[in-house]
Amino acid sequence: MAAPLPDRYTRSMDFRTKLLSTLKAVQSVLNVPGVMVIGSEVPNLLQPDAASTLVVSQDVDIGVPVARINDVKAALSEVTELEPSEEEPSVWLPLNPELIEVNFVGMDPENHDATHAFVVEDAELPLLVFGALSLLRQGAILDIEDLNVPVPRLAGLLLEKLLTERVAEKGARDLLVVVGLLTVMRAADLEEIEEEYADLPKELRYAIRSNLTVLSLMQGVDGMPDPQTCRTRVATLLRQLEELEVDGT
Repeated sequence: MAAPLPDRYTRSMDFRTKLLSTLKAVQSVLNVPGVMVIGSEVPNLLQPDAASTLVVSQDVDIGVPVARINDVKAALSEVTELEPSEEEPSVWLPLNPELIEVNFVGMDPENHDATHAFVVEDAELPLLVFGALSLLRQGAILDIEDLNVPVPRLAGLLLEKLLTERVAEKGARDLLVVVGLLTVMRAADLEEIEEEYADLPKELRYAIRSNLTVLSLMQGVDGMPDPQTCRTRVATLLRQLEELEVDGT
């Protein structure tokens, strides 16, 4: 008789099921051009077989290009297993415990100021648009159990998370997403980080290096990606970015 799985694996399997079920429930939205799953669930989806062991949060963020808001609202009319929160219509809540919360966030690829944020006022789907999300570019469309899940290129997503201005628990979660991303990145992704980083203003490059330094000192959080196992990768990336500064990039 096989030994029972450790609790952490059981939790991961349960979360994977909920995550994929939720994405299936909003597949009509994910089919809208330019829409992407962003944030903490991307590392989970990129693990082999979307293993979802890098759990940072119990919800999923979907990036909506501001130019596509009407298309997204039309696609949401096909969603039957979640409904918008009365207090915050950009947050859709599951109607059964087998799904997780979905947060819709605005993206504006035409915005060239990563520090600028604004609100798209809409009665059905108001969106907070974060300037740093302009760093996200369309990446792969993952084929997972008959789902088509668009995700961003990893370099831009990692830099966006390192530009976080959140504090305390929310800021720590953003940095733990970076840990998850580093575990699934390839050499080409790391090279792209350098290219994207070099094009940023000096103050944003400084913020990225500062948050990498914070990440290098963070302790582990139970049930989340462990930054201590990623120390070498963080140090290597920080050194690469510091060398770009020395070279006058």
